[in-house]
Amino acid sequence: MLIVLLCAVAAAQPPQKAPAVALLDAADAPEWRKWAGELGWQVVTWPAPADSTIDVRVLNLESAVEAAIKSGSVDPARVYLAGRGEAAAGVWYAISRFPDPWAAGAAVGGSPKAAIDTGRIFAANFANVPVLWVSDSPGEALAQKLKAAGLNLEWRPAATGGAASAIFQWLGQHKREEFPLSIDCETNSPTFARCYWIQMTKFDPAERNDVLPSTRIAGGNGAALDLGGFSFRLDEPGPGVLVSSLPPKYSGQLKVGDRIVALDGREIATARQYQDLMEKATEEKLAVATVQRGKERIRIETRIVIPRRDPPVSARVQAQYLPDSREVQVVSRTVTEMRVTVAPGWAPAQLLWNGLTLENLKEPGCWVLTMQKELLSAAKCQ
Repeated sequence: MLIVLLCAVAAAQPPQKAPAVALLDAADAPEWRKWAGELGWQVVTWPAPADSTIDVRVLNLESAVEAAIKSGSVDPARVYLAGRGEAAAGVWYAISRFPDPWAAGAAVGGSPKAAIDTGRIFAANFANVPVLWVSDSPGEALAQKLKAAGLNLEWRPAATGGAASAIFQWLGQHKREEFPLSIDCETNSPTFARCYWIQMTKFDPAERNDVLPSTRIAGGNGAALDLGGFSFRLDEPGPGVLVSSLPPKYSGQLKVGDRIVALDGREIATARQYQDLMEKATEEKLAVATVQRGKERIRIETRIVIPRRDPPVSARVQAQYLPDSREVQVVSRTVTEMRVTVAPGWAPAQLLWNGLTLENLKEPGCWVLTMQKELLSAAKCQ
């Protein structure tokens, strides 16, 4: 009788939800599934078309994660973003665009430089999402710079920290809170304006707030050879720069497998040396690249080009709930309207926006904060 009762209780228990690893690069899924399957974890990804932009891929991956959570199979507190090699840069980018869904991130190999050079990496968005970066030794210097800029980052050398078991163990130590007591987010796009329990909905660049400076991590100058947007890997051994891929319908002078081995007669030992040369460029000018194609060396006349970038404009919101004083404090820059979701257990509480008391929140739920001609107000969401 006791056995029957225990079986009935066990059957009544809902199935345990599994942690999940989310991948921007679906091609990397088989290896991650092998590792995750051994631990009972799931892998969530989205097969993106080849011509889709990185922002579209981030949005689609977020939809896939939401669907997996809604199905009841994935634990919303334990969803982790991961990527290897060239896909590692996407980890930094996706967290900066949408910090909310992730408990932590793991970038194995590769470099965050491609993400940083987009001008869309904001240190504030990593406040609640730590990142583990496993890379070769030259990556440590960049990791230290990123940590000094405020990024929530742990770096480990590939030689000792690259084992799958160590990566999953590190990820599993972190959990996402549905309502963190303190949040901080910055964005340059209304599409990516969700910050945990706050949704920024209207912006005005004229609404400055010097209390909240930008946390944008400055990228490189964007200088490159005008050869059609070829791709290469920083960790690929030399000689020179190995052309790993080319854009669709490419009509330039390069071929996949070429190696750029010299620039203006100066030998290029590795891809990192080439990157350093581009970073030091201060003006556009003519250049001559030497390309190794099989046993043949080809001379290609080209240019060093530096893209012109618009002055950066971003919005930032910083908020916290103080249990002792029962206050919801919100500070923002460039935001004229936002939706604030007050968690169960926080109300009643005083709501303050940019230092002004707006409302005595008597109940939890959604509140709309608006700013019109410097007048601040709050009302329940319709």
